[in-house]
Amino acid sequence: MNSDVWAMEHAKPTVYAEPSGDAANSFALWRTDLDLVKGLGLNSYRFSLEWARIEPAKGEFSIAMLEHYKAMIEGCRERGLNPMVTFNHFTTPSWFAAQGGWSNAEAPALFARYCDRAARHLSAGIGQALTLNEPNLSGLLDVVLPGDIGQRLLGADQAMQEAAAREHGVARYLPGNPLYVADPQVVQTNLLAGHKAGREAIKAVRPDLPVGVSLAIIDDQEAGRNSLRDAMRAKLYQPWLEAARGNDFVGVQNYERSVWNDKGRLPAPKGAETNDAGSEVYPPSLAGAVRYAHQVSGVPVIVTEHGINSSDDGKRARLIPAALTELKRAMDEGVPVLGYMHWSLVDNYEWVFGYKPQFGLHTLDRKTFARTAKPSARVLGGIAARNSL
Repeated sequence: MNSDVWAMEHAKPTVYAEPSGDAANSFALWRTDLDLVKGLGLNSYRFSLEWARIEPAKGEFSIAMLEHYKAMIEGCRERGLNPMVTFNHFTTPSWFAAQGGWSNAEAPALFARYCDRAARHLSAGIGQALTLNEPNLSGLLDVVLPGDIGQRLLGADQAMQEAAAREHGVARYLPGNPLYVADPQVVQTNLLAGHKAGREAIKAVRPDLPVGVSLAIIDDQEAGRNSLRDAMRAKLYQPWLEAARGNDFVGVQNYERSVWNDKGRLPAPKGAETNDAGSEVYPPSLAGAVRYAHQVSGVPVIVTEHGINSSDDGKRARLIPAALTELKRAMDEGVPVLGYMHWSLVDNYEWVFGYKPQFGLHTLDRKTFARTAKPSARVLGGIAARNSL
């Protein structure tokens, strides 16, 4: 309840399809989830710290919550799993959002203080650290969401934020995962500064800990003369890939490609296989995004998310080996890829879209929280067990 997303879900009006409720209950069932990962033959587990749990009020830090995450890290190690920890995955404390979120000039220093406190308690056992999740999208989600979803929800998202501001008695309530951002340049500047300050805070505690940032990167391609591709790349990724030059690695999160002509993004080709949002399923997109990220940043890449929103698990089972085959080609070309993380282990709560999207390798029973493996889980597990395609 200290999270900005909780406030957004319960605002009137809200763009959220439904409340998150208990979500997948992974906070309580983390041991079950780690056992699933180990049982599949995988060797790493990515999870995030919840800033709102660790710092529920400004300047007040919860030892109990830090101990919870320490137990998760130790649980990974006990199972032979490498813990990859994201310090902030979109959601921020409600008090942070109520002072303008990432639009507030104080935001980078507040984030750095939180990173310092968390790192001093947790960093000894972490394998890799990520400061932020997909910060390059803040203020630009309307551009990258499939079809007309972004433009359609923009006004409603603004109304939701205004309702939350009234509820909290503040001038502005800006959550960490907004669709509408009145001042995207200010927010992006503060996020970039926050990443740098957070990275330095973590490194000050443990200099040898690899630290990066995860970026949402579509495989953008050209079509015809005067294509908008390069302009879109400059807008969506370039500042962050340049900032990543100071990182130990850059996290790439890819789900699809976009083909740009001189007027905009082209629709999926006729007859192409599509995901549940209507976007083309294009297995080479992961390798394309990874090549581009390394080309600009010059640092090694970890695939921190990749997958498909599909209720048809057959599409997922086909995508995984096809995409990894293309990724292996990029590696053979010399692109330093340090790892691959699939999104996601379990079907879960997908922000404003609620529980309808299905990205998981396991289904979720929302009443019992039972996880049931899909055939795609065995596909990925088999590749991991063989360490070969």
